[in-house]
Amino acid sequence: MANAQCACGALRLTLSEPPQLTALCHCLACQRRTGAPFSANAFYAIGCVEISGMSTEFIRTAESGRKVRMHFCPTCGSTVYWQADAAASWIGVAVGSLADPAFAPPAMSVFEQSKHNWVQLDEAVEHFQSHPTLPLK
Repeated sequence: MANAQCACGALRLTLSEPPQLTALCHCLACQRRTGAPFSANAFYAIGCVEISGMSTEFIRTAESGRKVRMHFCPTCGSTVYWQADAAASWIGVAVGSLADPAFAPPAMSVFEQSKHNWVQLDEAVEHFQSHPTLPLK
């Protein structure tokens, strides 16, 4: 079991199973959302995620044209989780909200077409220039 939370602790997730996928995303939307050159993401089946606390939802349109619902703490502003129409049975969790240095490394890196040139990743990570077709339905 793992726990994720925002910076102030008002928005929390309890994760009863390990993530099904870990990934880095270099898309411009994630760069803007995180204020960093990429986002680190863990994806969980919706049934193993318990959410407590209030969140504010920001809905954006992904490059696919489908909606992504970002949930952030209304007090401290930390984005903790999101849900995408394209993968409605999954919840994406910001790896930083887990605050666990031993957390699983990323299995893949997506949208490398907008990756900063100085970012270097392990060769074991699967690399994609855009978004791959994933088994997350």
